[in-house]
Amino acid sequence: MAVHKFNRYMDYIRTHRLIRFVLASAIVLLLAGIICAIFFGTWVRLFIDHGRLTPEWQRPAEASSGRQRRAAAVSGRPTADEELVLRPGSMTFEWWARPPVRPFVKVYVYNVTNADEFLNNGSKPVLDELGPYIYSQEWEKVNITDNENGTLSFHYKRTYTYRPDLSGRSDDDAVVVPNIPMLSATSQSKHAARFLRLAMASIMDILKIKPFVEVSVGQLLWGYEDPLLKLAKDVVPKEQKLPYEEFGLFYGKNGTSSDTVTMFTGYEDMRKYGIFERYNARDKLPHWTTDQCNSIAGSDGSIFPPHITKNDTLKVYDKDLCRLLPLQYLRDVESPAGVQGYRFTPPLDVFAADDHNRCFCPAGPPCAPSGLFNVSLCQYDSPIMLSFPHFYLADESLRDAVEGISPPEPEKHRLYIDVQPEMGIAMSARARIQINLAVSQVVDIKQVANFPDIVFPILWFEEGIDELPEQVSSLLRLATKAPPIARAALGWGLSAFGVLLLLLAVTCLIRSSHRQSTLRLEGHAVAKPPPAKVPSKDNGYELNNRR
Repeated sequence: MAVHKFNRYMDYIRTHRLIRFVLASAIVLLLAGIICAIFFGTWVRLFIDHGRLTPEWQRPAEASSGRQRRAAAVSGRPTADEELVLRPGSMTFEWWARPPVRPFVKVYVYNVTNADEFLNNGSKPVLDELGPYIYSQEWEKVNITDNENGTLSFHYKRTYTYRPDLSGRSDDDAVVVPNIPMLSATSQSKHAARFLRLAMASIMDILKIKPFVEVSVGQLLWGYEDPLLKLAKDVVPKEQKLPYEEFGLFYGKNGTSSDTVTMFTGYEDMRKYGIFERYNARDKLPHWTTDQCNSIAGSDGSIFPPHITKNDTLKVYDKDLCRLLPLQYLRDVESPAGVQGYRFTPPLDVFAADDHNRCFCPAGPPCAPSGLFNVSLCQYDSPIMLSFPHFYLADESLRDAVEGISPPEPEKHRLYIDVQPEMGIAMSARARIQINLAVSQVVDIKQVANFPDIVFPILWFEEGIDELPEQVSSLLRLATKAPPIARAALGWGLSAFGVLLLLLAVTCLIRSSHRQSTLRLEGHAVAKPPPAKVPSKDNGYELNNRR
């Protein structure tokens, strides 16, 4: 009997220990579930950043210098905190250096159909929008140098290939457009001495230069020989010569650019990931009146610092734009591959003629009309004005000055970039820009004496991509969908398992308490006293009395 009681007591001890273990495990799982639900997003961000903000003394010794990092990359051993940084050997470096996409450029040319009537009779110019003329591109970064300060220096290489199968027409199509070199020269001479303007008129007479030229679309884009440029090559001082001998709106873009770009890799600070540090050794532009407007601290539009929110303003820098272009949140989007993202577009007042943009008017008023941006300081003083296609967001008077341009439509003429916010990678984009020429009337030059002051649209183009390749989309899908699923699975799963164990532990504890009470009663119970003796013959009561 004693042995049986002892065994039952030992069973109770073991059960009690097991219950305590289950109870502790339940509490740990509940806390783990709560912690995962609260901090999982932070952990994902730390994984994406992966140590870029780690103090130097905490980093691996092999990553203490750029030279050692490069040696690690060459040996095939990228350091742990460089896996997502733009460093040779990292996961994203190859995609950045040789993007696995084929961007396109669609060009629409405004063909002037009544050039003689416009010049001779003062008729409103009638334009016929021709296009699209579609080119595919191959992007590449070449001459890449890994710098010691967490930056990369490189050159852009872009190769354009005409796609008649997509265009449905030939880029040999002839178009009549304003003679940009000539009209630029006459507009610049408006405030020069009169004898210089008369001399210019005589030269143009001799060279038979006219205000409109007939060229092919390919020549207008990629270059044709212009007699004024040819003359300037021989007579203009060397320091004032233009860096090209032919004229074309995309001249010099097909091939390796001579511009040296220096970009932050994100190694030292992920908040600068993909942001330009220098452009042609300059850390700011020399054209505008404030440091803020002269800043080049923007992206090229393909990658941005990660963890983007709807309140952020993205900034894109392009040499031809001659300024940072701010982009603000427009709406949520989803790519064809199912990747969630944000659409960013320029604000409505980006080219407004107001105090906000006064720094872009160094000569003072009058500045460019609202909706236009004057890039003449970046285009060798040619009076080039940029706008959005069909004068979107510009003053209606600009479109009313010509015939043949339909009212703008935001979905067709708006510039935008769709960005995956956590990774900061552009999923799709449309860079839509219209090139215009601001012509000034100069009465002393008979060739343009009847040419009124007008902003003449030349062409507009859109450049971009529709969708990223599957391997990149898979990574973005993982970054978009996996964290919420993992957070829910871990948070709710751990919490549910913890609650289940807690209920099990409580149930077992109640049963154990009941068994403990029973065991104590059995071990300490007092035996019942024997019943009181009743006098009878059997117990000798009668005999004693007789005595």
